Formats: sequence, structure tokens, C-alpha cells
Amino acid sequence: MGRLGIDDIEDLRGLGLDKGGRDGLVRTASECTVAFTSPSGWPSGVVMSFLYDRERFWLTAVRGRAHVTAVLADPRVTLVISGAGTSLPRQMLAVAGTVTVHDDRATKAWFFPAFAARMAPADPQAFVRLLDSPNRVIFEVKPERITASHDSRKMPGDGRGGPRRNEESQP
Repeated sequence: MGRLGIDDIEDLRGLGLDKGGRDGLVRTASECTVAFTSPSGWPSGVVMSFLYDRERFWLTAVRGRAHVTAVLADPRVTLVISGAGTSLPRQMLAVAGTVTVHDDRATKAWFFPAFAARMAPADPQAFVRLLDSPNRVIFEVKPERITASHDSRKMPGDGRGGPRRNEESQP
């Protein structure tokens, strides 16, 4: 086995996100893949926007969609969050959790404005009007455990065959 990130990328143990990296990723990223078990028993997933608040992940969908039906039958999910599309380096976090589905006015009253402020800061009220529909539900995902994470900053070189960190500025 060679040097990690320079000769190979076989053993990535030790490259997980620390608490600060995890916190930074969930504050910066706004989308995740929600993996769930479909009613047919097959794994499935959707990309959803999320808000992290109150030590929970909060997402929204419309009753009747496949992922809503699935979590009502089996509330176990995994959220996979990536730093792609952000200013962050290559980072990812997979969190297993359980979903509680809310459709009450009290949850919608705090969630819609907070979610809209994050997702549509230029005109959050317009987004709140779109969200506040009769079949709208809120997913509250309580994290149970981290199943995987990665932080490319811990890898020598760029992890894709590039120069080692101390060689980056040399010709």
C-alpha cells in the first residue's frame, strides 16, 4: 500500500469529519439525499432541501409523494449531505435517523419562515406562500448515528493524484 492521497486512496479510515467539520457542513449545505425504503422494499432516495435546527434536520414534502408514504410506513432514513456546490472542500456526512411527520399549524408556523429565510432569502414571504399548502408536511429527522463521513482536508495531496500539500506551490 502506498501513501494515502498520493499513491492510492485505498484506506480512508481516519478521514472522517470532526464535530467542527460536521457543524460547518450542515450550516453551509442546503441539500441532502434522503435515502429510504420504498413500499416495495427497494432502497430509494430523493434530493431535498433541509434546515438544521434544534439538533434536528427539518425537510418538507407533500403528502402522497413516494418518500412521504415510505417514511409513514418505516420512519428510518439516512441523510447524505455533501459539500458539492458550496465553498467547502470535498466533504460528506451520512446520518441515520428517524422521521416524525408533522402537519400541525404550530410546526408550520415556525418552520416555514425559518426554512424560507434560508432557501429564498431574497423574498422569503413569497416562498412561505408557496409552502403553506393543504397537503404539505414537515419531516423532523432525529439523528441516531453517523454512518459515514469524509473530509478531504485530512488527505495529503488533493486525493485525486495531485501534488502533496508542500509541493502545491512548486512548478
